[in-house]
Amino acid sequence: MISEGEISEADLLAPMDKYLAAGCHIGTQVKTQDMEPFVYRQRPIGLYVLDVRKTDERIRVAAKMISRFDPERIVIVSGRVYGKRPVESFANFIGGNAFTERFVPGTLTNPNISGPRTYVEPDLVILTDPRTDAQALSEAAKIGVPVIALCDTDNVTTNIDLCIPSNNRGRKALALVYFLLAREVLREKGLIGPDDEAAFTEQDFEPQLQRF
Repeated sequence: MISEGEISEADLLAPMDKYLAAGCHIGTQVKTQDMEPFVYRQRPIGLYVLDVRKTDERIRVAAKMISRFDPERIVIVSGRVYGKRPVESFANFIGGNAFTERFVPGTLTNPNISGPRTYVEPDLVILTDPRTDAQALSEAAKIGVPVIALCDTDNVTTNIDLCIPSNNRGRKALALVYFLLAREVLREKGLIGPDDEAAFTEQDFEPQLQRF
């Protein structure tokens, strides 16, 4: 596996320009101690910038991890509007379970839950934002299943087993990260060749602009 310090632009899963155009590197004006290792620099206006080489490497690691689980036992969560289509597309292409509406308390912990959502017993939980998806994170911790999460500069990583540093608010950033993750999972499972493209593109993950 390529270590974080050795990744060149030629080795990246997507061209550096694509990562930057999607805004995957754009952080917030807050930097937590947990996310400090993933921060590349701070802009004069106070905005922290993530190192997309580390984003790229963590997508690879996450894909290897995800590929080892039965997709039917994987839960992918997004409470963010712009995470809805990326998560639903990701779940569709890998065969997982998307939760993109309100995460009903007890979904992972209460076998007697009632309503439109039923109780599920996952082996792996993937979160789009640990803060927005805090209920799912808390329940995953209670039942002791591993958690992968997209984390921005202002997130903390408590109860997260694998952090993918990325802008987890941006429409294009979420689409690109989930696209790359889906493609790498399929490559890891041998469903497409190591250098082959998938039958989908990042446009299949990109949410529509909100209109008011």
